[in-house]
Amino acid sequence: MIISVPRETHRHEHRVGLSPFAVSRLIKQGHTVLIEREAGKGAHFTDQVYQKVGGQIVYSSDEVYKRAQLVCRVGTISAEELELLSPDTTICAFHHLAVASKEMIRQLQELRTTLIGYEIVQDEKKRLPILLPFSEMAGHMSVHVAAGYLQTEMGGRGILMGNVPGVPPPTVLILGAGTVGSMAACQALASGAHVIVFDASLPKLRHLNNRLSGRAVTMVPTAARLAQYSAIADVLIGAVLIPGGRAPYLITEEMVRAMKPGSVILDIAIDQGGCVETSRPTTLDQPTFKMHDVIHFCVPNMTANVARTASRALANEVLPFIQNLANLGVDGALWEDVGLGRGVYLYRGEMVNEGIGKAMNIPVKNLRDLLPGDGVS
Repeated sequence: MIISVPRETHRHEHRVGLSPFAVSRLIKQGHTVLIEREAGKGAHFTDQVYQKVGGQIVYSSDEVYKRAQLVCRVGTISAEELELLSPDTTICAFHHLAVASKEMIRQLQELRTTLIGYEIVQDEKKRLPILLPFSEMAGHMSVHVAAGYLQTEMGGRGILMGNVPGVPPPTVLILGAGTVGSMAACQALASGAHVIVFDASLPKLRHLNNRLSGRAVTMVPTAARLAQYSAIADVLIGAVLIPGGRAPYLITEEMVRAMKPGSVILDIAIDQGGCVETSRPTTLDQPTFKMHDVIHFCVPNMTANVARTASRALANEVLPFIQNLANLGVDGALWEDVGLGRGVYLYRGEMVNEGIGKAMNIPVKNLRDLLPGDGVS
């Protein structure tokens, strides 16, 4: 199979779709891997390193898309790149179709594209293995980022993210007890903060409570509780995840208005629309804005700022799936691996994701009904 790794075109996206290690494994299995020139530059993977393991460097986006049977990238394809895409191509990436335009989806359908979203691929236990390391990194980073913006010179409340004897610690409010929220809670507690975690799932709260030996306050959210505790928070971390769907607004503008001046919101759910009503996407070069005197950090691809670590973590998780797609063919891999099949948004232009289809008012078909009976076309 011909596999292509394009250079990411979204602003400040420094990660790369496949690491040199992943490319070497695919080459050894007899596949051709095309790397667009300087695709790995942001992660400090040189073209020479890719060539050394057998990758072919190509010098135009047109070639990297026209020749590809399978495209491996990080972020969703841009409108400009869509013009270069050949019909019947399979694209693997973090597509986040819940916040995509209906027009882009229509164009992908016309090209009979198969779209696999890393953010909704599942393993045999219905976990999200590809999303997991990015959630861990985002949770880890969120506390460090918040600590910086709490400082006086950054416009924050002038509070140390730490425990100073005789001084009250900062209060960190976390929405969501999943991977991001759990990691953020661990980091915040390690820094000496007072931590409060909300989640609608009692099993998740119980698991987190046991993991943290009861050191964090855990609660099921209600509007009244969210209003009460957001008003005392120095840091609010939004870590809500609806797999494949848009995140709900849990924090209203009225709640933000009632927060302390100079407090910090990190809306990690912004790549799925955000869970704070006042949030809007920001970038790594302009990561924050203030509204109602509250600092908002809403960078969808915050792990792009640790591009080498993130690219290696991505490659570790996606490689088994990419190998199956390449070795068995797309149909064969989707037939054999039900979890990979759950990661499909579009199959040869047909919408097969019920949540997105319903939200976009697009007819939905069952993937298993569309696949050849033995997975081989």
